[in-house]
Amino acid sequence: MIRILVGFLSALVVSNVALADVYKYTAPDGSVYYTDEPPNQKYTRIIRTKVIVRTRNNELAEASDISEERNYIRTTRHKSSHGSKLNREKYSALIAQAALDYGVDEKLLHAVIQAESGYNPEARSPVGAVGLMQLMPDTALRYGVRVEDRTDPAESISGGARYLRDLLKMFNSDVKLAVAGYNAGENAVKKYKNSIPPYPETQNYVAQVLDFYER
Repeated sequence: MIRILVGFLSALVVSNVALADVYKYTAPDGSVYYTDEPPNQKYTRIIRTKVIVRTRNNELAEASDISEERNYIRTTRHKSSHGSKLNREKYSALIAQAALDYGVDEKLLHAVIQAESGYNPEARSPVGAVGLMQLMPDTALRYGVRVEDRTDPAESISGGARYLRDLLKMFNSDVKLAVAGYNAGENAVKKYKNSIPPYPETQNYVAQVLDFYER
């Protein structure tokens, strides 16, 4: 369980506190789990440790940080309540149609959605990704999805499927590299000479998606 409490954060008015890293794991049934003490390598780090300085002279920064953590807690609780088999079935027709329209393996789309959001169309990450396929604002606009429409299942699946299609073309149908590009961006993959970037989060993400994909 994540040991970050809003009440605790609110009490950090005049102290220096290091917040623990936060890790995410999406189970085969779509359930999403978060922890600051991952029991195995299946968990992906989504928030790195940071130090928050609390003084009476930076009240604005303090309020912003506390608001961010509250939003994170609210989001993760919301995401954890979704990801059920029911949601997977609910969006299967949209996923199948997008796979057909854009020439992407339907199972790969399911694997990415399962890892990204646990089939929760309202999922929001601390870095600004939104929706079933966790589209960032720039990626959404790049594929004709309005930023405010990223929670729309059809729009999210369409935009994400087209992005995956282009990544697969870019990396000669190498699923590992396409998935790495989806997580870290295509430029990161190119930077490391068309290999999975040496980022623990991306490496764990690729392993997680491939695990879902192979199942």
